[in-house]
Amino acid sequence: MRAFFPFVWSVTVSFFDEDEPRTQQTRVRRPPTGGGGAGGGMPDHQQLLVRRAVAAGIGLLILLLLFFGVRGCLDSRKKNALKDYNRDLTSLAQESDETAKSFFETLVQSDLAPADQQTELNSLRAQAEKTLQSAEDLSVPGDMQDAQDNLLLSLQFREEAIGKVAQKIPTARGSERAGAEQATSQISGQMEKLLASDIIWSQRVQPFASEALQSADLDERVPNSRSVSSLSWLDPTTVADSIGGQVSNEDNDNATPDDTKAAPGTHGHGIVSTAVGDQVLESGGTPNRIPASGNPTFTVKFANQGENNEENVRVRVTVKPQTGKAISATKTVDQTTAGSEAEVQVPLGQAPPIGTPATITVEVLKVAGEQKLDNNKQEYTALFTR
Repeated sequence: MRAFFPFVWSVTVSFFDEDEPRTQQTRVRRPPTGGGGAGGGMPDHQQLLVRRAVAAGIGLLILLLLFFGVRGCLDSRKKNALKDYNRDLTSLAQESDETAKSFFETLVQSDLAPADQQTELNSLRAQAEKTLQSAEDLSVPGDMQDAQDNLLLSLQFREEAIGKVAQKIPTARGSERAGAEQATSQISGQMEKLLASDIIWSQRVQPFASEALQSADLDERVPNSRSVSSLSWLDPTTVADSIGGQVSNEDNDNATPDDTKAAPGTHGHGIVSTAVGDQVLESGGTPNRIPASGNPTFTVKFANQGENNEENVRVRVTVKPQTGKAISATKTVDQTTAGSEAEVQVPLGQAPPIGTPATITVEVLKVAGEQKLDNNKQEYTALFTR
């Protein structure tokens, strides 16, 4: 583009120089003698009009070339700016994902002393803050402003959550029960903030950035970023088990109900069936071959076999592979009716182990006054396949 303007200028000047009066003295020719008078050539003023018309056409052509040349340069500059921003966004997503991965790896290292664990978590908070600062320093094209605003909010949530967990971890692992229970519950709450950051990224950052790129006819992939690998981290019991902390009875699925508060009459539930999608699971030694998905949902049917309606009935599904950590999820049914069946859907929250045998345990947890517990639990052998 820089070479284009000097070229246009030189062509224009050289052409219009032809119209300037010549300063050099020339020899005057005598008009030819004889007949023919005016037939010797085109008058000078007519030649000048023709030359001016041609010059005007060339000038218009030059203006058009200049217009399209400038617009082409601006379009190219805009596209480059959008691609540069998306490239920076990809780098930030990778940085944030690595920090989140290290965060959860550090969180489960219960063999670390609480003070050492806090130090490592504070270091990860500093990394998250650095990523946030890098995002704040980005050169942001106008079409990317909506994506940028949500990017900063998402990264801010992550930095704040990691910092809060680092602050609470010594108390959550401490020996003072009341303080430990409260700190563990607060750490679980910060997992919700991390999940919110993931939702902001997937529902705001990605769509707004993609829209800006598509409007500029750019086929660029906008990165996603996730900090929470499993929804089970939102459960205070999972947090307590993972960090070696304590959880209050209100949040603990394993808490024993107070039988003294039970109404007169029999209480309890029994499992009727369990299904994954349309596949009803069969108990026994033969593995149930289940098509794997990113977040399988278990449909559990169970019956209230007592004489009382029950409230806040908890149903838990646990997938335990032969090697590795068990995955557990719990859902609460607000009320079951005496003598009637109920149904609840329990999303596992993450992908199950693929290609390795696993045991699926489904439980309807004990309610107050329940004495018969042998039909509250059912186990299935399973193999998740692609």
